[in-house]
Amino acid sequence: MKNDNLIPHLFRTEYRKIVSVLCRRFGFSQIEIAEDIASETFLVATQAWGIEGVPPNPVGWLYQVAKNNAKNYLQRGAIFEEKVAPAWAAGMSDNSQAEIDLSPGNINDSQLQMMFAICNPAISSEAQIGLSLRILCGFGISEIADAFNTSKEVISKRLTRAKEKLREHDIEIELPGLNAIEERLDPVLLTIYLVFNEGYYSRSQNKILRKDLCLEAMRLCTMLIENPVTNRPKVNALLALMCFHASRFDARMDESGELILYQEQDIQLWNSDLIAKGAYFLNHARSGNHLSRYHLEAGIAFWHTQKEDSPEKWEQILQYYNHLLQIQYTPGAALNRTFALYKARGSKTAIAEAEKLGLGDNHFYFLLLAELYQDAEPGVATRFLEKALALARTEPEKRAIQKKLNER
Repeated sequence: MKNDNLIPHLFRTEYRKIVSVLCRRFGFSQIEIAEDIASETFLVATQAWGIEGVPPNPVGWLYQVAKNNAKNYLQRGAIFEEKVAPAWAAGMSDNSQAEIDLSPGNINDSQLQMMFAICNPAISSEAQIGLSLRILCGFGISEIADAFNTSKEVISKRLTRAKEKLREHDIEIELPGLNAIEERLDPVLLTIYLVFNEGYYSRSQNKILRKDLCLEAMRLCTMLIENPVTNRPKVNALLALMCFHASRFDARMDESGELILYQEQDIQLWNSDLIAKGAYFLNHARSGNHLSRYHLEAGIAFWHTQKEDSPEKWEQILQYYNHLLQIQYTPGAALNRTFALYKARGSKTAIAEAEKLGLGDNHFYFLLLAELYQDAEPGVATRFLEKALALARTEPEKRAIQKKLNER
């Protein structure tokens, strides 16, 4: 990797590790200090490597500089005297424990604990995602602003307020106890899933898919599975779900980045390795008695990776949606359930169900109606496509709908 790309790459992969370890060491109340030390480490690297060249072990070099920066800060800072030193002195019995531990094991533990601290119900889901992208994924403020389709100023204020609120609640950076882990996992999994969806249904940068967000969500979920305490059935179900969706990344966009609808995708481009990986984790999710939304959505995603377009496939998908809507209704799931009903039992039955939905401000609703009326009343289908075009939010979506209109 060239030097120009190396530091941005290392910032994405190592910044989050350094911040997590320092936060775990100092406490969440000192998160800005941890971020400053990590940022200063990369600033020093930029200056030193530009003059002296890249060291033989760049990651080890960064960790050593981060340790030195942390020690220097602790030795000279007023906050150290006022806040950190008492806790440090009270909690430490010998000098060896005072070392900043950037070993692989401590990095993993720190990131996992940070995940639970950030995904705390005390702050909004948007703030949880923003902090996760910043602290756990190493995204810059401008990248997070792109993901939320807003300004850097809005994101900066949102993250600052979120940190203040977590400090007010005196949130500890630690794993919940065994009795609480199942409940505390829910907001963590929801945040991970929202990060994935932010990438899979991207509205930012006029892109239809942001793989980087999806892959970060899968990495965070994998961290949960690698820890015996958090390796629970619903975690496996969520990773299975994301693997099945990710298996169709390459088929979902053409070479120019335009959206390709499911029924028009080249199934030869589906990634069989990710499908197999999804099946592996879905099988591991079968233990236990609790059936989560992730189990049901993974089941739906699994059937979408089956290449044969058979009535059995769509009947299975329909039944999963029926169950899913019973435990958690969303307009998107209701729309998708109606499409599965159409594929399993025909347009007449599906039209009757679609008219009950009443999602007149949703362009996907009119896309569905256009599909349902396509054969019986093509003129009506055209009018629904025109309504969908008027409501579409992103340029790729608009181009995909316009293409359908042009083909009529």
